[in-house]
Amino acid sequence: MEGILVINKPQEWTSHDCVAVCRRATGVKRVGHGGTLDPMAEGVLPVFVGRATRIMEYMDLGCKTYQCHMRLGLVTDTEDIWGEVLEENSTDEITEDQIRQVVSYFRGDILQKPPMYSALKVKGRKLYEYARQGIAVEIQARPVTIERLEIEEIDLNQKEVVFEVTCSKGTYIRSLCRDIGEKLGCGAVMSGLTRTVSGAFDLERSLQPEEVKQMSQDEIEPYLLPVDFPLIHFGKCTMPKDRALYFVSGNSIRWHQIGVTKAPEEGLSGRNPRDIAYGQMYCVYEQESGLFLGTGYYCEEEKTLKADKIFVTRQEL
Repeated sequence: MEGILVINKPQEWTSHDCVAVCRRATGVKRVGHGGTLDPMAEGVLPVFVGRATRIMEYMDLGCKTYQCHMRLGLVTDTEDIWGEVLEENSTDEITEDQIRQVVSYFRGDILQKPPMYSALKVKGRKLYEYARQGIAVEIQARPVTIERLEIEEIDLNQKEVVFEVTCSKGTYIRSLCRDIGEKLGCGAVMSGLTRTVSGAFDLERSLQPEEVKQMSQDEIEPYLLPVDFPLIHFGKCTMPKDRALYFVSGNSIRWHQIGVTKAPEEGLSGRNPRDIAYGQMYCVYEQESGLFLGTGYYCEEEKTLKADKIFVTRQEL
């Protein structure tokens, strides 16, 4: 059994709790998740089963979308409603127009300082480890992109703002709330968070962990998405069976022997851990059957397609 399950993580569950449920239900030891969600957050959590775990490194290529509830007038140590209250401030002078104006400041490319209570590592240790020991650490602001930020509701009586945000990897929504609150002058914390989209995944085909617990392996099978499902940013190419047999053995294929059906997404930046540019990456398929063989990359110097990750054996072709 292999593929990707989209789990709708409930609040108070950890991402590892969801992985443990899927591991037991599928009977597969090799299971992992893409894109950690804090226990307070809920929503889309892709869980990779079997050989699908090998594409987890590509999960950061896509943007993520969240619905966030923000409470005005509070400052906590964790930047969310669950933390210890450090300040409680009046919001009597705050208006809807002010909130909308301040929120607009955070659209586009911004610099963001991650929260102390996070798994980000500094000098080999996670920030929350320093925070729990009361050790002050200098945190550098990092560039992130807020592609979309739209207010859905403002309730000044309840001091609550609901907004939807689409953002790049490395964006902390808690810190976004913190920064909005600082600019408003009253403070703000995250009071609720739901991830509705993560790359190619959304809530439409998601399962609750409690549902998975009750399902047999045969019942789970139809919910498993194919291994190549999230690789929407890569190009696509095909090759005949004789070349496919050669490719899955780790060999390079001459470019003129390949049929390109889709070019890699324009503007795709970054490199994978093997220093291969994402803008040169392709999903590779056997021409007649459409079987996904693996990922490869175009080598301009040799005019070949080189194998990166292979997902089938010669015997499976």
